[in-house]
Amino acid sequence: MTILFDLDGTLIDSTKAILESFEVALGTFGEVLPNEAAIKSEIGHPLDAMFRTLGVPEEKVWDHVHAYKAHYRTIANQKTVLLPRAREAIALAREHAVLGIVTTKTAAYSREMLEHMGVMKDFEVLIGREDVTHPKPHPEPILKAISKLNADKKECWMIGDTPMDLGAANAAGIRSVAVTCGYAAAEALHGHTELLASDALEAVKIIVAS
Repeated sequence: MTILFDLDGTLIDSTKAILESFEVALGTFGEVLPNEAAIKSEIGHPLDAMFRTLGVPEEKVWDHVHAYKAHYRTIANQKTVLLPRAREAIALAREHAVLGIVTTKTAAYSREMLEHMGVMKDFEVLIGREDVTHPKPHPEPILKAISKLNADKKECWMIGDTPMDLGAANAAGIRSVAVTCGYAAAEALHGHTELLASDALEAVKIIVAS
């Protein structure tokens, strides 16, 4: 069996680092920071898409992305934590499955962060934004992880907290469990999967029992 995890809102809470990095990136170009709710509602999308949604002109989007990343990398380890029971979720999943990460975050930064937390060793593959042409909800990131693991799609699961995670799983032809501890409301997750859990540990328990 293979279990793929999203990161933000599923295993980690990097909200402080994300908000601060948006503030720095927008401030670098003299722009006003939107309210926190507007930013939080976009977490899970690629950074370029987030900046566009927040009103940054197309010709300035990538300058903002670079400014964001430059700051984020300096604070990510200090201002990101594992969500409650995430470590237990990883341990339980590892007993029953091969594990992978599929995220829209930068893979290099994500790997450093998970190594800092002491859990990167539990994952056999990590697919980030720079590893694919089309991020979630496109199936490419999940299919790439499955290919690298030489896994059987019939034995693969995705655990995530947004419709993008679940949509990617559906498009890739694998099963999924949504967690409600992240950035999307439970109502937004219905329709993408019938399986909802309060957090990653409950999601793993559902998968193990299936």
